[in-house]
Amino acid sequence: WSPMKFPNPHALLQQLKDIGFNTAAIFDPGIKVEKGYVSYDDGVKKDIFVKYPDGTFYTGQVWPGWCNFPDFTNPAVRQWWGEQFTKTVSYGLTGFWNDMNEIAAWGKAVPDLIEFNWEGHKTSYVQAKNVYGMQMARSTYEGTKKLMNGNRPFVLTRAGYSGLQRYTSIWTGDNQANEDHMLLGIRMLNSLGLSGVPFCGYDVGGFGGSPAQELYTRWMTIGAFSPMFRGHTAVGTMHSEPWVYGEKAEDITRRYIQLRYRLMPYIYSTFYTASQTGMPVNRSLAINYTRDNNIYSWEYDNEYLFGDNIMVAPVKGDAQFCKVYMPAGEWYSLFDDQKFDGGKTYIVEAPLEKLPLFIKQGAIVPMQSSVQNLKEIGDQVLYLHLYKGNIKTSFVLYEDDGTTFNYKNGQYSKRILEYDQQQETLTLLKTDGSYPSGYKKIKLILHGFGAVKAIKEGTKDLVIMQEKMNMITSEFSFMNYGPTDKVDVYTIETDLDAGEMVFKIIY
Repeated sequence: WSPMKFPNPHALLQQLKDIGFNTAAIFDPGIKVEKGYVSYDDGVKKDIFVKYPDGTFYTGQVWPGWCNFPDFTNPAVRQWWGEQFTKTVSYGLTGFWNDMNEIAAWGKAVPDLIEFNWEGHKTSYVQAKNVYGMQMARSTYEGTKKLMNGNRPFVLTRAGYSGLQRYTSIWTGDNQANEDHMLLGIRMLNSLGLSGVPFCGYDVGGFGGSPAQELYTRWMTIGAFSPMFRGHTAVGTMHSEPWVYGEKAEDITRRYIQLRYRLMPYIYSTFYTASQTGMPVNRSLAINYTRDNNIYSWEYDNEYLFGDNIMVAPVKGDAQFCKVYMPAGEWYSLFDDQKFDGGKTYIVEAPLEKLPLFIKQGAIVPMQSSVQNLKEIGDQVLYLHLYKGNIKTSFVLYEDDGTTFNYKNGQYSKRILEYDQQQETLTLLKTDGSYPSGYKKIKLILHGFGAVKAIKEGTKDLVIMQEKMNMITSEFSFMNYGPTDKVDVYTIETDLDAGEMVFKIIY
């Protein structure tokens, strides 16, 4: 911590926490070769660094200058590394960003002949290279978890290996601010999901170079529908804050960020499903529509599902229209409830403010009210968007405190939501778990049901409101998108309880 720029890290981190920010800092594996530097001296004393076959430490140049590198394939070194976080955790740091861990060294390749412990079975860098970054992330996770008094550490890594999802999220490295890298990043996240890594992201806006306003804005709208959403850019480029790119970019970006916060019940529940089943958050269409040859066409290889029910069709920054293939079933435009038949290709509007987004028939999409961060308590209403379909569907709604490991002791709230198209019922099964839900009321919003005559909960008739603007499209009212002239969006509001609730739709 620079004594000039960050003289009081504890106070700084507390001030950030008080206004809703959790803080992550970068940790690199290269430890500066400098006598008197505590971590270096202790590392030499405990023999934790990788070596050449003649027993001398391998030295490479990174940010601090000449560095030695811990051997994370050694269990004792992993424990040592975890202990190095004691002071930063005490300051209040909750995020630990592992970078340069390929190993990255400037000006030369890491030599193949350097040696690693490899769990007591000595090997060379040829074998250890791929696993090194993952083992560093593992060391960070296991060490910080011990120090954080039952709270969850956030770990991010640049390098990894199969199994990294047990310890860390990952991003795709130093991309460039161009449209090819924007679209390539989407395919990389889909591939990571197929590889069992659900928590992944890319540098939105590009790391190297400064994007044009259109590219930045489009990238931010797409990034809102990625597992990990963050802007990040290199020194010497334009900053990644939305207001840097002008009022239009800021306005559009704000609305998509706000939509992501509203979708957080859907997103968090999707992450829960990923943790239980391995089903990714970003889903290649090949998962759900394996035998549909059309989805393998290069024209549609950027389309993907975000969770069970939302399909994203990314487009280039300056596009006004795009060609979208709708897989089997029926689909609704998120913006205006326009319905599309599956198995067909459509040309759809795609101006900068309107990323093509589609909701699957029968979808149950839970949302919450607008908040500025997830510590903020909203209106405690669970907004359930139900899209009429001709198939029976379900959704697992999951809540916990988002911070601790208490969910392992049953402190969670899990509820299965079922839509039966034949009975025209939406059933909320009894809540499982001891965690008190953050929602006290439910607002059910119906899409595509036509003229609804009544909605009953058991024998009780509920008051129906005919909506001119639904919860999703209200964020985009300035664009004149949304069912403002339609009569098939209806809502009811009632108290939410933990027992089984059955809503019967009559139309």
